[in-house]
Amino acid sequence: MGALFLIISLLVLIALSVPVAIALALSSMFYLVFIENAPILVAIQRIVVAADSFTLLALPLFIISGNIMTQGGLSKRLISFVDDLIGWVTGGLAIVTTVACLFFSAISGSVTATTAAIGSIMIPGMQDKGYDRDFGAAVTATSGILGAVTPPSLMMISYGTITGVSIGGLFLGGIIPGIICAIGLICVSYLICRKKGYVSERKRPPFSKLFASFRSAIMALFMPVIVLGGIYGGLFTPTEAAAVAVVYCYIVASLIYRDISLKDIPRILLMSIRTSSNIMLLVCAASLFGWALAIGRIPDVVARAVLGITENPILVLLLVNLLLLLVGAFLESIASIVIMTPVLFPIITYLGVDPLHFGIIMTLNIAIGTVTPPFGVSLFVASGISGVPIEKIIKATLPYLASLLIVLLLTSYIPGIATLLPNL
Repeated sequence: MGALFLIISLLVLIALSVPVAIALALSSMFYLVFIENAPILVAIQRIVVAADSFTLLALPLFIISGNIMTQGGLSKRLISFVDDLIGWVTGGLAIVTTVACLFFSAISGSVTATTAAIGSIMIPGMQDKGYDRDFGAAVTATSGILGAVTPPSLMMISYGTITGVSIGGLFLGGIIPGIICAIGLICVSYLICRKKGYVSERKRPPFSKLFASFRSAIMALFMPVIVLGGIYGGLFTPTEAAAVAVVYCYIVASLIYRDISLKDIPRILLMSIRTSSNIMLLVCAASLFGWALAIGRIPDVVARAVLGITENPILVLLLVNLLLLLVGAFLESIASIVIMTPVLFPIITYLGVDPLHFGIIMTLNIAIGTVTPPFGVSLFVASGISGVPIEKIIKATLPYLASLLIVLLLTSYIPGIATLLPNL
């Protein structure tokens, strides 16, 4: 009965348009105070404990580095290099968008940041070259999920913090699925562009121009090498890597490219504080909600219900994937990870699924949810940049979603895709 009260109160608050973070916190407090008779101070303590995490400090630091990269001209140089490299092929600008998102995701770790940073440049660029506006928005929105799948990923940091799974291992596990996702999106773009006649008017640039753009972008390209190489080489933790990323981006943007100065730092920090505050509020509220779920033994109830249907790992993974896709379509990504991990972790532990493998599966599912109606955040970002109504973008994303779902199934049922690099 208490568990039912918790779930219904959350759904009612969300239906009343209460922000998700506030709805999670209020429903948890109602449950703890009125059902469990716990003092309100306990709920406040749980929120503080959730925020008091050295690992979670990586979240705002990676957000700051991503904003410095965007404001400091690193992303523009990155896009310019990728454009010279492959922008002359059929559907070149669409392919450039996906490849640029792949590179940018190695710094930002966020779906929203990747979609906004690359989309603000590439969506208008595609429109100017005659691409349909809804197509350009769809390419950017779906490519933006690479920000969550490829390392460093804010979702993986959240999952690793909750479960104790190595965050460095999760980062390694996301590399191959992220590359496969990018290849699938590129193939879909090429086929659509070939059908619609989006042939680039550009000719292949001479090697001298390609080398010049590479030299201009080399500092941006070197960023993932420093961050990820430092983590995997044992030089620093993911949180320390995030701090290194901030320092590196600032030095490159201010001293080498000279696109920002000290007077720009307050504005960049304010942008980062707003984003970080929203995410941390969600994480803390979702952590409280997850604790309330545990007190109500809801994870055990869900585990028994699922395992009562079948104990076949293949079918259970299919049911879990469907549930996560549904949750990802309605809840913010970090909140989805923090809420669903305690619920589903007992099930996958019982079945003997590698927790690292499941972390990649979960991240892929929730990331796909960011481009799934009705509340896919990437859809809203792409719509805001392009001016295209959400419903038109949704229709244009369907071929890309099909590609991403295929990658999800491959990753779910071929564990080596996620575990090969960590095991090595």
